[in-house]
Amino acid sequence: MAKASFHKNQKVFVKPVGTWAVVEKVIPQWVKGLDEPLKIHYDVGLGREFAATELTADKTNGPTDSIGDLESWRVIREKNRWKESEQATDHPHPGTFPKVVTDEKDWGGWRVPSAEYDRDPLKIEFQARIICAAPQLMKLAKVLSRCVAQDPDDLPNDIVQLAKQGTSLLRTIYDTPNSAAEKPQAAE
Repeated sequence: MAKASFHKNQKVFVKPVGTWAVVEKVIPQWVKGLDEPLKIHYDVGLGREFAATELTADKTNGPTDSIGDLESWRVIREKNRWKESEQATDHPHPGTFPKVVTDEKDWGGWRVPSAEYDRDPLKIEFQARIICAAPQLMKLAKVLSRCVAQDPDDLPNDIVQLAKQGTSLLRTIYDTPNSAAEKPQAAE
């Protein structure tokens, strides 16, 4: 039995083609004697029908507090094109530098110029590990804040203060400044 994952006129990313499209038609495959369709395919106007596993929903209008897609942050090693391994024996990983990728396809993320890495490689390696741990630290702060909010009276004051700091940090991450509020008002 299958349920529709996408609806008509929904914007989706078509993985096999590598492009965005709009669902033009939801096509259920019915089998005699069943109340629900066996399979559901989607026509997105690209010449063939696609299964739900081949499509990804557009998340731009979705909630910004989802940590699920941050779970794949990791450090990969990129080859240093400016220095060979023999020239950088003082580096923690000679011949490479860290790159934090934030996408399942090793796209996007953070990296540094080679000159900055050469100046202090241990500091850059440490920063890469901090960035990769950030989603887990956010989740930890969120869970701690939620637990303390449920029953703050039965917990030690130190834990309550940590939860307040976690809530404050999460607020600085998620709250986007209101551009209208930041503009100075003209004197009347």
